[in-house]
Amino acid sequence: QVQLVESGGGLVQPGGSLSLSCAASGNFTNIDTMGWYRQAPGKQRELVARISSSGSTKYADSVKGRFTISRDSAQKRVFLQMNSLKPEDTAVYYCNVYFYAAVRDYWGQGTQVTVSS
Repeated sequence: QVQLVESGGGLVQPGGSLSLSCAASGNFTNIDTMGWYRQAPGKQRELVARISSSGSTKYADSVKGRFTISRDSAQKRVFLQMNSLKPEDTAVYYCNVYFYAAVRDYWGQGTQVTVSS
């Protein structure tokens, strides 16, 4: 089993910044892909950004140039630095990790990000 604990959400004004963090624990050796997804009310969950074990990244077009994903050297934590936040970034943000060998992923409980004046 893998447990994911997210932190860092909250309320921020438009143009502001927030940093999200996700810590993974459990019975595993290496995590292949770590990422962040979000789900706004009435919308489907969507990919925000993901990072592979080699460091390659993928971002949603809507966040390119504003958000940065990273992971620590032990690769058990993933971070999302969010700058120039917009009201449309308001959503519940979920941490996700994927294991290629097991062909399965795990989700965090989600953290609310609200961008409003």
